[in-house]
Amino acid sequence: MKAVIPVAGLGTRFLPITKSVPKPMLPIIDKPALHYIVKEAFDSGIEEVILIVNKNQNNIEKYFAQDEELKQKLLKAGKRELYDTLIEIENLGKITIIEEETLNGNALTINLAKDLINEPFAVLYGDDLIFSDVPCLKQLIDIHEKTGGNVLGARKVSSSLVSNYGVFKLDEDKIISIVEKPEAKDAPSNLVFCGRAILNPEIFKEIEHLKPANNGEYQITDAMERMMTYQDFYPCIFTGKYFDIGSKLGFLEANNYCAAIRNMKGE
Repeated sequence: MKAVIPVAGLGTRFLPITKSVPKPMLPIIDKPALHYIVKEAFDSGIEEVILIVNKNQNNIEKYFAQDEELKQKLLKAGKRELYDTLIEIENLGKITIIEEETLNGNALTINLAKDLINEPFAVLYGDDLIFSDVPCLKQLIDIHEKTGGNVLGARKVSSSLVSNYGVFKLDEDKIISIVEKPEAKDAPSNLVFCGRAILNPEIFKEIEHLKPANNGEYQITDAMERMMTYQDFYPCIFTGKYFDIGSKLGFLEANNYCAAIRNMKGE
């Protein structure tokens, strides 16, 4: 019923623009990337989205908030289509904002939502943009509803790319380990984790016992590894068009894709 979207990062790969504009607010055509991810969550049946932002990202909250003054100006100017766009944003669903003071890894970021969650919940990463007829997250939810287990978004990549990802080690249809950025010769599969998860609430207990990784950050995949010793994890090889918008090339490709789709629709 709830989804956590951690977007508190500094966006250093997109500096200097991210000095003033949070990376999740960079536009895919005319909507911020975060808009598409929040909409995916609500389109999948999520009732509340919890955005974890850093204290300097107040324009994220402003984007999703009501703006009566702007709406009235648009109506008076006869710009009904733009007015309807603002109404669509306001009506996406319930959005809760939590500010993160200190950045110490995505596990501690997600952990900030624990007081609001007492059931299985979704996690969507802001660097992974997925366009599909059936929302990607809905595909994960369907597997969770059948199995009761944790579910991780997965896609197959070529062996030359596995060193960029967390790679799944499988035992039949279950994930038993996540190997972070292995060399191709050491990769247990070509199935990699990308940006979507359904997690049971026991993950918060495991986060409490985490030790920092070598880079000093607390990683959610380490907490997942601990849970794999007593809970089932399943991959969801989703259908859809995937873009890694955490990279400049992936961001440009996502814009080109959306532009082509809109052109086909005559928009």
